[in-house]
Amino acid sequence: MTMENNLKPEERLDELHRNGYFIIQNPKKFCFGMDAVLLSGFARVKQGEKALDLGTGTGIIPILLEAKTEGEHFTGLEIQEESADMASRSVALNHLQDRIDIVTGDIKDASVLFGASSFDVVTTNPPYMIGDHGLSSSNQAKAIARHEILCTLEDVLLESAKLLRPKGRFYMVHRPFRLAEIMSKMTALGIEPKRMQLVYPFVDREPNMVLIEGLLGGNSRLTVEKPLIVYKEKGVYTDEIYDIYGY
Repeated sequence: MTMENNLKPEERLDELHRNGYFIIQNPKKFCFGMDAVLLSGFARVKQGEKALDLGTGTGIIPILLEAKTEGEHFTGLEIQEESADMASRSVALNHLQDRIDIVTGDIKDASVLFGASSFDVVTTNPPYMIGDHGLSSSNQAKAIARHEILCTLEDVLLESAKLLRPKGRFYMVHRPFRLAEIMSKMTALGIEPKRMQLVYPFVDREPNMVLIEGLLGGNSRLTVEKPLIVYKEKGVYTDEIYDIYGY
């Protein structure tokens, strides 16, 4: 059976430039963006550790983390059945069934589904927008991915605090305009911010993404890493971005 035989109408295969892996996506629904790739480069999953990705979409983060880290096992949780199905087929396509599980379910039920203190690492690329702010997409799949329709930042953090083992690590990509809220809610739930990196589209622009690492039950000490610049000039990535993508 060829790779193309695994595709449904309107789906496509995208090469991930890591370990020869591919991912199945439907461009009319929702495709992963740079934020997911940057999070996979920022997160650390050590040898023997188990990681959970909340709101995994088509499974991009677990697949990239399996390729990039020495983690033992990876799980992706996704509420949208169509996306979870694509993620499961991508896992099978790359022969990663022993390393990655895709589960269909609600982030708000995650600690019930998997049990408390069951992961060393939790990653998430959650919806950035609050309520109807900036909501213009008539595509429900895209709207759910971008807006807090089915879960909020607080839902994500609350479940992460339950799911992580003591001293477990939390990794998230989000938008800088919500940074104060993110920090205050993380600390309130016992996830201490430990490492942060701001992402700038160009060196002379404002940051448009923030990468954050938190430690469950950690002490108060935050390291701010050097800025990550995406483009040298229009259409040309910086060396750091090429390295993260694996080109």
